[in-house]
Amino acid sequence: MPDFALEDSIGGIIAGVDEAGRGPLAGPVVAAAVILPRDPDTLAAIDGLDDSKRLTAAQRERFFTVISARAEVGVGIAEVAEIDAMNILRASLAAMVRAVRRLPREPACILVDGNIPPPELKPLCRCVVKGDGLSLSIAAASVIAKVTRDRLMTDLALRFPGYGWEHNAGYATREHRAALIRLGATPAHRRSFETVSQILGMDSPRLPHLD
Repeated sequence: MPDFALEDSIGGIIAGVDEAGRGPLAGPVVAAAVILPRDPDTLAAIDGLDDSKRLTAAQRERFFTVISARAEVGVGIAEVAEIDAMNILRASLAAMVRAVRRLPREPACILVDGNIPPPELKPLCRCVVKGDGLSLSIAAASVIAKVTRDRLMTDLALRFPGYGWEHNAGYATREHRAALIRLGATPAHRRSFETVSQILGMDSPRLPHLD
């Protein structure tokens, strides 16, 4: 389970940063930056907080509410056009920068999940591989990013029904791939992704969402 050991070893104001949505075929990538307070009430409220992938949807929603109410939170988004223009890694790093810059104050150190820091923030960054399972600050950021992105994909599913984004979040499930062949691409699809470009290269019957 994640804890504050990393934060305690550094000291000062620490922000955890994580992203959600690097792998899907559609939708934006979302990053979050979180500065968690350490008061007893907050510590009790986040008891059980973990990497968002290890939590149920209900648990993620509960922790999202708690973290949003008690912590300092910044969210950054890189849209599909940016992902296609600069590649998913650079878009993810750009979203992280935006998330940190939307915090109400500048942290002394930024704990970034993964092994590549955003270049603009490198002097402040410490990369932590699998950090969402080690640091509570990163775990909190992973929950904010995941829930925010899932909600965005649910909204996109209302605009572009048939792809199952309300439950597959744009990932390359069998349902999503079949719908992409059957219905064609939407403006929310990442055309720079190989799976999407390969399907678009097939003799798809119609591409109704391209105009």
